[in-house]
Amino acid sequence: MHEIRTFTSQVIDNVERVIVGKRQVVELLMVALLSEGHVLIEDVPGVGKTMLARAMAISLGVTFKRLQCTPDLLPNDVTGVSVFNQKTQEFDFHPGPAFAHILLADEVNRATPRTQSALLECMGERQITVDGITRLLPRPFLVLATQNPIEYEGTFPLPEAQLDRFLLKLSLGYLDEASESQMLLHLRRRHPIETLRPVVDGSELPRLAERVWDVRVDDTVRDYIVRLVHSTRQHPDLILGASPRGSLALYRASQALAALRGRDYVLPDDVKALVPLTLAHRCIVHPESALRGRTAERILAGILNEVKLEIGEL
Repeated sequence: MHEIRTFTSQVIDNVERVIVGKRQVVELLMVALLSEGHVLIEDVPGVGKTMLARAMAISLGVTFKRLQCTPDLLPNDVTGVSVFNQKTQEFDFHPGPAFAHILLADEVNRATPRTQSALLECMGERQITVDGITRLLPRPFLVLATQNPIEYEGTFPLPEAQLDRFLLKLSLGYLDEASESQMLLHLRRRHPIETLRPVVDGSELPRLAERVWDVRVDDTVRDYIVRLVHSTRQHPDLILGASPRGSLALYRASQALAALRGRDYVLPDDVKALVPLTLAHRCIVHPESALRGRTAERILAGILNEVKLEIGEL
């Protein structure tokens, strides 16, 4: 897995020229790309979500599109539209922003459910059907959606089916004092994004993603993943536990994280680190439990303490 580690390290180091003090978040974006999954970032404005997406696309040398979601946004604004050409007397297809390698859907919960659903086929099938014609999306393909956890007025919460399509749910958070001071130094005169250049060939990502499947997952670790996910379905504080897609997300992301760290095998610590990021947004907490301050993240932390790895089987 040396090739994957070298590839990802080059990208991460380059992105850090723009995004200061958030190496772990950048690593998790690479995990999503290696897993061919999608990411939901829930955070307050001004923490660098858009710059993160742009820096990642530039570092990989792939196309980037930004979609500002608003209530008047239509599905065709995402997927594209066929326009009648009077010269040729035929319909010409004008692709929408979804035909990009990295699509930033900013404030996705401000779009109507009808428009949100236009992303479902893109994210799940990596294709778009317009006017009965199906067109494949480019690879790699990453939807990076954002939403503001503070302002809910005029928003449309993502339904469970849409949340389940995201491999990871992340939060950047504020910088510490030292990192924020360093950021101010980097922003003198001109933004570092203006001088950023590609450092790898992004077209190699699909091939590297195929190699991630070769990362070995011991039977004991695989059973550990299944028992963790099943515990969410039986927990009294949860109305809905993680789906089988959640099991696959945790399994696949664990393989990608191991490969990113240069290993050809998954450790239990890889699984534990990814449980809150892959499963929390797939779980629904009972209203009574939520009133008592129980959150999906706290419940998953308790499950991690209760469900033990069967070491004797290793």
